[in-house]
Amino acid sequence: MKYKISELVAKTNVPKSTILYYIREGMLPQADKIKSNVHRYSDEHIERIKYINYMKEHLSSTNEQLKHILQNNNQSFASSSGMITPLMNTLSGIPSDAIHYTKETFISAFNVDIDLLNKLLEDEILIPINDNDFTQKEASILQLVQYYREVGISYDVLKMYVFHAKALSLLEHQIQTQLCDIRNEENFSLLWKIVFETLFNVKTYIFNRQTYKAFFSTLKKEISI
Repeated sequence: MKYKISELVAKTNVPKSTILYYIREGMLPQADKIKSNVHRYSDEHIERIKYINYMKEHLSSTNEQLKHILQNNNQSFASSSGMITPLMNTLSGIPSDAIHYTKETFISAFNVDIDLLNKLLEDEILIPINDNDFTQKEASILQLVQYYREVGISYDVLKMYVFHAKALSLLEHQIQTQLCDIRNEENFSLLWKIVFETLFNVKTYIFNRQTYKAFFSTLKKEISI
């Protein structure tokens, strides 16, 4: 459907000035120009505005972060693959202002043990988003592993995290596939909310509460001794 700017404002509860700002910043596609001073907006504008609102409200995303995700993304969220595309930058966990290093410069900048680095890459404890692209995030994981070594214990727990993370990623992919299979124009906004809530709310909630439960159980045993 095509909408006037006033209709877009009414459907999204976002002011006209904000919508025009999003368009100028590349966060929304340009409107169709029917004739001079007459523009029409589409369902994709509504989808993206709802996405922007959700990201700001629930993930505290900034305009700059959202611009990085949305700018020059010409694929409508209404496609099955488009449903997961906006998540990729968020899932990478890399800030937009992060400093990037090649493997060579990373080794030099952080005085990295090359053998240890290659081992962690092989074990997939370190997983650069792109080949030969390292950041401070990889350096922090590497530092943690070095702490393990300093105190003389194995970092096998991190290997187990990798094992279970792979299994969990397959489950999450299955969920996303099922949601895409039932996607239609009426339920799309609800489906990507389900994806986001599952990945960024429920998963953290369940993991942290299970850790709390295990620690609390241990604490009770120690107190009762």
